[in-house]
Amino acid sequence: MIIRQFLTWTQHTSAARRAEAAGALARAYLYGGLGDDMAWEAEAALLALLDDPSSLVRRALAEACAGCASTPRTLIVALAGDQAEIAAIVLARSPVLGDADLVDGVAIGCLTVRLAIAGRPNLSAAVAGALAEIGEARALVALARNRGARITTGSLMRMVERHGDVAALREAILARPDLPLEVRQCVTTHLAASLSAFAVASGWLTPARSERASREAQERATLAFSADAHPVDLARLVAHLKANGQLNAGLLLRAILSGQMAFAEAALADLAGLPVRRVAGLMQDAPAAAFAALHRRAGLPSVLLPAFTAALSAWREAGQGLIAHAGAGLSRLMIERALTACEAMPFAEAQGVMALLTRFEAEAARDEARVLARELSAEAAQAEAQRLQNEILDGEWREAQRLVAQAAEAEPVLAIVQGLEVVETPQAVQAPPVAEAPREADVAEVLEDAEATLRVDTALQSDDGASPVPEAAPEMPTDEVVRTDPVGQILDGLSDAILAEFQGSRAQVRAVMSVEVVLDAIPEALIASYRDDRARLAA
Repeated sequence: MIIRQFLTWTQHTSAARRAEAAGALARAYLYGGLGDDMAWEAEAALLALLDDPSSLVRRALAEACAGCASTPRTLIVALAGDQAEIAAIVLARSPVLGDADLVDGVAIGCLTVRLAIAGRPNLSAAVAGALAEIGEARALVALARNRGARITTGSLMRMVERHGDVAALREAILARPDLPLEVRQCVTTHLAASLSAFAVASGWLTPARSERASREAQERATLAFSADAHPVDLARLVAHLKANGQLNAGLLLRAILSGQMAFAEAALADLAGLPVRRVAGLMQDAPAAAFAALHRRAGLPSVLLPAFTAALSAWREAGQGLIAHAGAGLSRLMIERALTACEAMPFAEAQGVMALLTRFEAEAARDEARVLARELSAEAAQAEAQRLQNEILDGEWREAQRLVAQAAEAEPVLAIVQGLEVVETPQAVQAPPVAEAPREADVAEVLEDAEATLRVDTALQSDDGASPVPEAAPEMPTDEVVRTDPVGQILDGLSDAILAEFQGSRAQVRAVMSVEVVLDAIPEALIASYRDDRARLAA
């Protein structure tokens, strides 16, 4: 009953509301756990919504059902045949669709559909093969970048054959792990052809020179990525080169002069129809006549036999050391031996071989120069880095010496200051600040009052006869009075010069602080009594 009301409601509402309701109904049917009767009605309603004139409704259905494995197959197949934008949603990720459905989508779909299929996870080899046969360049790039796609060697070769001139496709194929050697060589061939065509179109090289440069670069690349390859992979690469007419005498001579004996053995074995082990024995230990027979059986030009024989002789004498070349670098020693062997041949026969060997020699010299230049550049960079490091360390050392010198200059001053503090504050007596003006006035007043009072008291005592001046000291001035009490002795010890220096100059810090220490030792009661006596005498 609810589903019927839903269908009736969808006939009188907007497309946006219908799309929202269609998505909700699809999710309720797939994940809501409806009963059997209601589920049957919901499935019928979903199939009926496929006829909705608005693409928004069908798109909402595709988005709700694309990732569910329990979606009715009839619904998914119908959505896969809808508009490209709607079909791409289910073709990209629906687990309900099989290989036949996907191949059919590749065959009748457009670029959008093929891009969606090419990006599916765990794409089968059959679907990848269908894409390789009829897919556009963009679809093939997406397929090559899909690490979950199982692409056979034949499909990869077909992709390169159809769109090998597209740089993005070449990069995507070369980036795939475990790429077969024949596929890599095919990509290299198309790259060399593209570069050759560009050089000719730009007017940099003539067609003949560009073709030669392209062929030699391709041969170098082939030997470079075939180094240390498995014998089975080498056999497949040699078969591919032979089928495409690229397994020639020049490539074989380059392989021997580069020390790539494994490739040369596989190539000669394929051309001569002999086992690789027997060919390897003939190249290593057999006499010249035996190798000449192998040379003839492989169908190689007889004019190249002296060069092959001389190069192999130099290789045997050098042992395994010649094999340890970086990449496909040519050996100048073997080339010189081959050139020497060809000098005795007639000029008409040796002209082509000598020209080829001369180009090989120039290439080997340039390779050695490149290696030397890289080593010198690396050494220069290392020396520059060491120089900068030494400058930094030297600057840090000079800064450390400067800081140590400054610290050494500051130590005597610190010791003097610390010594002054010890002398000027005996018995841990805290001296008051020197710069306080009221303190200086109080000190001067107290000193004047104390001295006047003591002189008056001394005079009164002399008049009363209580403390007569001793006659045994006539040499002392009459105005000087000898103090017998401790306070009087301390005050008599303060000369007028000290008082004048204290009152007139604040710069004499040590003298002022000494006077202050003495005054601090006088009890306040005694100072107060001096002031009372002065007031009494003044009255």
